[in-house]
Amino acid sequence: MDTTDKRILDLIQSDFPLVSRPYADIGARLGLHEEEVLRRVRTMRENGVIRRIGANFHSRMLGWKSTLCAASVPRENLDAFVGVVNTYPGVTHNYLRKHEYNVWFTYIGPSWEDIERDIQDISRRTGIKVLNLPAQQMFKIKVDFPMNNEGDAEPDNQNSIQQ
Repeated sequence: MDTTDKRILDLIQSDFPLVSRPYADIGARLGLHEEEVLRRVRTMRENGVIRRIGANFHSRMLGWKSTLCAASVPRENLDAFVGVVNTYPGVTHNYLRKHEYNVWFTYIGPSWEDIERDIQDISRRTGIKVLNLPAQQMFKIKVDFPMNNEGDAEPDNQNSIQQ
């Protein structure tokens, strides 16, 4: 990545323009043509530098509910279990941990009833019990990775506690 790629990453992390042609807007800010920004973003995505570009919504403020889920999945069943979990649109992300409960995922839905129904459905479909671990206190952590300073590998953490 060169300096221009890093400047693009700085903008798209936390200041992505909400306009009809966001890459033209980014290009205008950086002195680039829209096509150049799109080419660079595509290349970074193909190279795995960018995994996802999308909005993050505060589900609680939208009236939705969210929970953390955990499951103890035998190694031989991991792919099948994760495949089932990933079919549910309420799953925002999942990850593996070195622990008895080795698969963790977050789930959002319009109501606790909807979430519980889907968690039970995942357990029924996979034969694996899923723990529902709703938060008692919310900690919202925003992490940006500033790219514009050479050698600066420290993330810019902006933490806030929500109760």
